[in-house]
Amino acid sequence: MNELTLANCEQLITNRDRVKSVFPWDSGLLHLCCAGIYSAKGLAVDEALLQDSKNLIKEKVGAFSNFRSTARSPIATMLATSGNPEQTLENALRVYELLNKEFWSSTYLPIAAMIIAQVSDPHQYEQIASRTKRIYDQMKSEHPFLTSSEDSAFCALMALSEKTDEALIADMEECYQQLKPNFFSSNAVQSLSHVLSLCDGAAAEKCKRTMELFDQLKSAGRKYGTDYELPTLGVLAMVDEDLEHVVAEMIEIDGWLSEQKGFGFWGGITRQQRLMYAGILAQRDYINEDTMQTAAVGSTIALLIAQQVAMCAVVASTAAAASSNSSGSN
Repeated sequence: MNELTLANCEQLITNRDRVKSVFPWDSGLLHLCCAGIYSAKGLAVDEALLQDSKNLIKEKVGAFSNFRSTARSPIATMLATSGNPEQTLENALRVYELLNKEFWSSTYLPIAAMIIAQVSDPHQYEQIASRTKRIYDQMKSEHPFLTSSEDSAFCALMALSEKTDEALIADMEECYQQLKPNFFSSNAVQSLSHVLSLCDGAAAEKCKRTMELFDQLKSAGRKYGTDYELPTLGVLAMVDEDLEHVVAEMIEIDGWLSEQKGFGFWGGITRQQRLMYAGILAQRDYINEDTMQTAAVGSTIALLIAQQVAMCAVVASTAAAASSNSSGSN
């Protein structure tokens, strides 16, 4: 493992432990999600700033708001990494109010609001919120039983795209139809198709490259997750790098992570989730730092935000499953 990759891996572990000190009662998966948001941006956790962001949510948001539900710590992380937590939260709450007029309340809606607030100007909020709902409605007309509140965050990201609504939906649907025979979860495939629709290129080529990455990992003894991990597979497949190199690096990182505390059998992190984070760490080697600083929602920025959404989706789905199991056992 080269020095830069090792440094990125060690930073993820350090970030996870620092997040845990601020959110001690959260699950290990939430700690890792927040650490992943920091690490995807190449940032180290500033515990004092993260604590301030946590307190800011408590101060500005009501106790029963979705901003203080499962997504609280990822939202605090997004605030802490935004450069201006108070203004970002103020903007996100404005966007959330607009989205709340269009959507049913859900854990995912604050994430959608945060996405819009981070990468668009206030004078665009109303237009983007309306477009988010318009894309969602078109998506639901294509897949009425699959499309639900968890898609709202991806719709917000799609609403920031320069592509037309028609082009996004057509691309998404073509990707969905091509990828669905390969995976059991239609819901996960739909989320993957959201990610791919944000990228340039023919749907057939994007799907081919995604499946090549999946198959190469499987052949190397690392089966990538086929549930909520799938969207990040699309993010990885779209990096500008030879896939054999990506796979080799992921395997190396996954092996290193498996030896770290919290990533083994008793760590509460599945092998599929661990491999997903190995991919996130590998991707850091292919990101141009100059691109990271731009305000434009280019393909690199869009994919990084899609990665955040996907990580939050893993957490939310796991929390929902735990809640369901708990209710069933009572």
